[in-house]
Amino acid sequence: MDESSFRQLWRSFATLIREHKDELNELDAAIGDADHGSNMDRGLTKVVDALEASPEGSLRADAKLVGMTLMGTVGGASGALWGSAMLKFAAALPDAPTVSWADFVAALDAFVQALAQRGKATVGDKTMMDVFIPMVDELQTALTAGEPPFDTVRSHAREYSERTYDMVAKRGRAAYLGERSVGHVDPGSRSSALWFEALGAVGP
Repeated sequence: MDESSFRQLWRSFATLIREHKDELNELDAAIGDADHGSNMDRGLTKVVDALEASPEGSLRADAKLVGMTLMGTVGGASGALWGSAMLKFAAALPDAPTVSWADFVAALDAFVQALAQRGKATVGDKTMMDVFIPMVDELQTALTAGEPPFDTVRSHAREYSERTYDMVAKRGRAAYLGERSVGHVDPGSRSSALWFEALGAVGP
C-alpha cells in the first residue's frame, strides 16, 4: 500500500460512515447511547481534514495523525479504542510512503492486539472484535497461501458483523442489557465492517 491509497482508505471510510450514520445511530439506540454514527462521522471528518492538511511522506506519520485525531474527536469508548489501537498500528508501519501488504496486515494484527488489551474483548463478546479478529486472520491466511487477500473482504466483514445479532453482549455499555442485547447487531461491528469495505476498495 502506498500513502495515496492509505489516505483514500480513510476518505472512503469517512464517506461510508456518513452514508450509514443514521443506521449506526439506530443500532446504537437499541443497546447504547444512539450516537455511534454521529461520533464516528464527526471524528472521521476531522481525520480527512487533518490528512489533507498534512504533508505526505510517511505512512507512520499519517497513521499516528489518524489515531490522535480519532482519540480527540470521537466520543465514548470508540474514540479511545480506535485512537489507541491506531497508535500501535502506526508504530508497526514504516516511516516511509509505502508498505508491503504483508507488513500492512502485520500492522493490522498489532492494531487488533491493542484493541484486545484495551477493551478486553474477543470473538463472541458482541463488539468490533467480532469483525477485526476473523478478518485479520483471513487476510493473514490469504497472504500465506499466496492468494489475493482482498477478494472477499467486503462480503465477509459484513457477515461477521451480522453474526453479532444473535450474541449476548459481554463488553461495553451493551453488556448491562444481558440477554436483552440479543436481536441487535452491534454498532461497533457494523462500523468496523465498513472500514474493511473501504479497505477492499483500495486493495489490490
